[in-house]
Amino acid sequence: MTNDIKQKLEVPNITPFSLSSPEFLRNPYPIYDNLRSNNPIYRGNSFKYPGWYITGYEEAVAILKDHINFKNRTPLPQTSKKYEHLKNIQNDMMLFKNQHDHKRLRMLVSKVFSPSVVEDYRPYIEETVNDLLNKVQNKRQMDIVTDFAFPLASLIIAKILGVPSEERNQFREWAVSLIETIDFTRTRGTLVNGNDTTMLLIVYFKKLIKKRKQAPQDDLISMLIREEQHGDRLTDEELLATCILLVIAGHETTVNLISNSILTLLNHPEQLRMLKENPLLIKTAVEEFLRYESPTQMTARIALEDIELNGVTIKKGEQVYIMLGAANRDPKKFVEPNVLDITRNLNPHLAFGYGIHFCLGSSLARLEAQIAIQTLLQQMDHLQLATSDLQWRKLIGFRSLKELLVTFN
Repeated sequence: MTNDIKQKLEVPNITPFSLSSPEFLRNPYPIYDNLRSNNPIYRGNSFKYPGWYITGYEEAVAILKDHINFKNRTPLPQTSKKYEHLKNIQNDMMLFKNQHDHKRLRMLVSKVFSPSVVEDYRPYIEETVNDLLNKVQNKRQMDIVTDFAFPLASLIIAKILGVPSEERNQFREWAVSLIETIDFTRTRGTLVNGNDTTMLLIVYFKKLIKKRKQAPQDDLISMLIREEQHGDRLTDEELLATCILLVIAGHETTVNLISNSILTLLNHPEQLRMLKENPLLIKTAVEEFLRYESPTQMTARIALEDIELNGVTIKKGEQVYIMLGAANRDPKKFVEPNVLDITRNLNPHLAFGYGIHFCLGSSLARLEAQIAIQTLLQQMDHLQLATSDLQWRKLIGFRSLKELLVTFN
């Protein structure tokens, strides 16, 4: 590495910030711009999370698609005997697998999340959306997160998995506990709670999987049990881990996408009016919401070898933080990236990742968001924010509101 590059990386004009500060959680985009303008591959040694911060679009794509030189981070230390149930389940999750192991699991699971299979869930999603909105219709106010987005995501993924209707509500508490175990801000208390939740889920799904093996039904667990590729099928441990992963993934991205989209529209009344007048724009609108306020803001990799990228050498074993929310606002890739445009057609955002780890549930998240947002706008007139004092959850891997209070007629 040349001295010029070293100087640029070690003494940049970077405004000090904390990834978990209220200022950053409220609006991370000026900080992303500041990092990117200095270097889209920035070495953050002084941060709480030391490593390389990737804010450029092309740089993010280069790393995300390179599964030879970069691997997923290890979920929990392999030598630790703490949080054993959580550690074992995460080790079997596709989310943390690499190369051949990941490819094998993805081939076995991907068929049940194809766009055609997901489209079959449309009637139930529409029914659930209408039921949730009917419950608050006469109140003239609601919390988009608690009353709408979270129960919608919870009920849908539970229904898809084959969880009996009377047992679906308990998934909400489980999902909140588990998502905190994979975020970068996780604490000992978070992991203890996550381990306890995992034990409950293991017991629950073992019973449900046993029932489906004895009497298959038209649900995802039964499909996963039947699914076979080239004589291979999921082991019992992999099936269990996949079910628990879906409890996490089926909630967080969808809840954040719906909540962030509504907030974004309320902050852009002209775009809100356009979407109400032109419902056919819902597909491009959702893609723009995904880009503009990405539900997942950051993912991470570990370098397997020394590798040079754009004149910068990333050493073997170093952490690499890919700031998806920053890449999705890179002016080198997107025209006027800080402008919301629901008619934007060329929109190759990275909200669902890129390459072999591209989000398996993206079709389901998109469909839920399209139906939820469109139905809400059709049924609720004069939708407005009830307060401008927004509270964001202290998660740095996700853009996640604690609540979103609105009023309507």
